[in-house]
Amino acid sequence: MADPDRGADPYRGADPYRRRRLSLFALTLLVGLGMSSWITRTPDVRDALGASTAGMGLILFGLSVGSMTGVLSAGPIVRRRGARPVIVAGTLLVVAGVAVIGLASSAGLAAGAFVGLMLIGLGGGLGEIGLNIEGAAVEAATGRQVLPALHGSFSLGTVIGALVGIVLTAARFPVVWHLLAMAAVMAALAAWALPGIPAGTGREARLPRASGGALERRPSVWRDRRLVLIGVVVLAMAFAEGAANDWLPLLMVDGHGMSATHGSLVYAGFAAAMTVGRFSGGPIVERFGRAAVLSVSAVCAVVGVLAVVFASSPVVAGIAVALWGLGASLGFPVAISAAGDDPERGAERVSAVATSGYLAFLVGPPLLGFLGEHLGLRPAMLVVVALLVVAAFAARAASPRPGGAVPADEAVPADTGSPAAR
Repeated sequence: MADPDRGADPYRGADPYRRRRLSLFALTLLVGLGMSSWITRTPDVRDALGASTAGMGLILFGLSVGSMTGVLSAGPIVRRRGARPVIVAGTLLVVAGVAVIGLASSAGLAAGAFVGLMLIGLGGGLGEIGLNIEGAAVEAATGRQVLPALHGSFSLGTVIGALVGIVLTAARFPVVWHLLAMAAVMAALAAWALPGIPAGTGREARLPRASGGALERRPSVWRDRRLVLIGVVVLAMAFAEGAANDWLPLLMVDGHGMSATHGSLVYAGFAAAMTVGRFSGGPIVERFGRAAVLSVSAVCAVVGVLAVVFASSPVVAGIAVALWGLGASLGFPVAISAAGDDPERGAERVSAVATSGYLAFLVGPPLLGFLGEHLGLRPAMLVVVALLVVAAFAARAASPRPGGAVPADEAVPADTGSPAAR
């Protein structure tokens, strides 16, 4: 008997999910390109704006405000309309934000840079939820690890963007033309990738009405203690990753006396370590399990950050950044994957846990900027260490419960929104 869905799904074939996966990977790579392009030029942007360390912390707060707004608004939109509109809007906002930062730095407008970062954060927050929900749906439908490689594509984008940024920084290429050119490249990539995202993923059916006529309300997903602990892991790992994304070039320049070019090179090393960890993470998770991988990752990141803080040699500190990157690489995607293991509320759980991660992006830049202004950026990074230690213990929540049956909150979710999964 013929499959009734075959004619409705343009992605079926030898591998019905190939186009969808490639589109997801391209869109996450796009965000990485945008982030690292401006991060590698952070010292130049800081100088162009005439901002202090604390002032840069306030400017970076725009990224946090946008990110949190995007994450908090993405979940309800996905539940009503699916992930695709959220992904489209997020992608376009990231592209626009990169261009705005370039123009603002050229004009010396700190407020403009704040707005540009807010656009990137808003777009990244929306896209983060939508792309993770899409990735979790593909992962569930295929039975293959997708989220580590999906986040690896983001890290690959940061590597590419960082390498380009290093070359242009060394050549003293104007920031405005660098970021405008990158925005054009990102727009072209979006034009190819967005049509490959199907409609409807993550959209929830309307709940039945209670006897009184009102819609029944489900209990909050945060009533699950395991999900709370997974949220703690995501918060700590996101804080560790975000601290590097926000401050690593300046940490190496101001804290270890490196040149701006060498500081960008160290950031590229961090991004490369993140990329290696994420692309190799799938088989590692399948072999050792989520809880063990998360615990070891947190310890690895602790060792790396401590070495960066206390090493007297810039070379040792630069090498230790690789441990920082490897340790932080799998925390977010593996924890998000664990949160999405629910047959009915996977999208809502992913949204909730990702929100805890973006809470780290909200408080991280101003907190580290304030501490860096008064104590120095190196001692400020001890906050990252403290959170990672907590994550190492909380990671046990990602392991299956004892017993033969898989409980409801650990079952493999089905994608009820995408035609390709039915």
